[in-house]
Amino acid sequence: MAANGNWTIVFEDKTIIKNFAEGVNDGVGYKIDDDAFWNQSKFSNIWAIQHGTTNTSDEVEHRDETPHCSYADANLGDVSQFSNKWDASHLSKLQSDWDENTLLIEDPEGQEPPVFRDETESEKIARLGARPTSYSS
Repeated sequence: MAANGNWTIVFEDKTIIKNFAEGVNDGVGYKIDDDAFWNQSKFSNIWAIQHGTTNTSDEVEHRDETPHCSYADANLGDVSQFSNKWDASHLSKLQSDWDENTLLIEDPEGQEPPVFRDETESEKIARLGARPTSYSS
């Protein structure tokens, strides 16, 4: 299998990995639990895809003895079918991270015993920015 592609798709694991994800060196992968997607007949003989490599003749690996081939020659449709699934999973992760990142604020400061409250949404937005509503690779 070719190395250093932009996308790695592993059918056995139902995983899509973006190898150039922002802020990381090793890529970010998500397991996509969508059997209707993975069970499409066009994928029945595909083991893995390494899309966006410099060696395009080695992008698609088959389950049987079929020689490796380019993504275009495999006739699998646009690669966005994979990147869109990854984007949706990544947006969900960004939103979950934002939702879970709420500070406890001492209010009022100096009170004994201390009293804490969750930061307000406007305080959170000022600290983190708005909650993510979209993501596109």
